[in-house]
Amino acid sequence: MPIVTIMPSGKTKEAESGTRILDILVEAGENIGHKCGGKASCGTCHIFVNEGRKTLSKTERPENERLDAVVGVGSKSRLACQARLGGENVTIEILGFSSGY
Repeated sequence: MPIVTIMPSGKTKEAESGTRILDILVEAGENIGHKCGGKASCGTCHIFVNEGRKTLSKTERPENERLDAVVGVGSKSRLACQARLGGENVTIEILGFSSGY
């Protein structure tokens, strides 16, 4: 099973492929916003994927549209509610500011 490394806390969490990154973060006790309940409509779960981006699920239209409206988006940006774990380890960064609406 792949391992998710969560920054800046340094916590690691093992999870099955296909698991949403948001679910992994909540289970790990991380403080991450998710006002819309995982529907890609608020952007508060905006994260950076520092390693392993290509192993995650593809970015679909609702996520792309929401990311277009979020402050601080870069090439490493994903919404934790939409990104699903692939077969390889990933390192994600919880951002120090609240993004979205």
